Amino acid sequence: MNYPYFPGCTLYTKGKTFDDAGKAAGEKLGFTLEELETWTCCGATFPLAEDNDIALASPTRVLAKGREAGDKLVTLCAVCHNVLKRTNHVMQNNEERRAKVTDFIEETYAGDLDVIHYLEVLRDEIGFEALAEKVEKPLQGLKVAPYYGCLLLRPKAEMQMDDPDNPSIFEELLKALGAEPVDYPMKAECCGAFQVVHSDAMATRCSREIIASARARGAELLITACPLCQFNLEDRQGEMAKEEQGFRGLPVLYFTQLLDLALGGDLDKLDLTKHHTDPRPVLQAAGL
Repeated sequence: MNYPYFPGCTLYTKGKTFDDAGKAAGEKLGFTLEELETWTCCGATFPLAEDNDIALASPTRVLAKGREAGDKLVTLCAVCHNVLKRTNHVMQNNEERRAKVTDFIEETYAGDLDVIHYLEVLRDEIGFEALAEKVEKPLQGLKVAPYYGCLLLRPKAEMQMDDPDNPSIFEELLKALGAEPVDYPMKAECCGAFQVVHSDAMATRCSREIIASARARGAELLITACPLCQFNLEDRQGEMAKEEQGFRGLPVLYFTQLLDLALGGDLDKLDLTKHHTDPRPVLQAAGL
């Protein structure tokens, strides 16, 4: 099966490993992510002001191009998914704003595209039971903390992926891969990435609390679906180590990397050399 796919800007640069692993895992599961022929940045933030229609132009253009390619559009980046899904909600439910934006970008779009996340493909299209049968390297004994962050699940009425107060999609994926999901209080809290503009120290504190919470519950590894979260949680461990004597970091991977490895992917082909906390010892100990 082929899915029209919007990678977004970051998956071409800092998050390329996220994209590469997602495509490789998809091929192993029998589906292909077909990148839209022409696409632009989604805008990276959803406008909170209801009269800020110009900010909807870029994501609506992506939605229009996605509809030309099919009736579903798959995303990986949690930020892109949030912007596109919420913009689509406006296009579906506000005829006046839809007419104004589509007229401005000179595109025809009726809000009839289904924006789905890669995780939803795994859960709703493949099925976690079927996925489990395709696992070649079960992650037996590996304790993994799923990190949802702010944007993947909220706001609930618009995202409609999972319960933001008690999510399970990551946990069910990890179980299908044979890993042990670690429950911890901070899994859906903000990593502080958007606080960087105002306070670098605040962003580091938020990330430290998430890492500490997961490690306190026994996590050996943390996974996410957000390039911004991955960078913030991973990169700031350098600052944490300077500030805290005896600091113990936690490897932070994209969920697609762990998925691809469990499906038989080669550890040596993943670009894991730039992590502050090297994930390779933990992965090798798990038989990967």
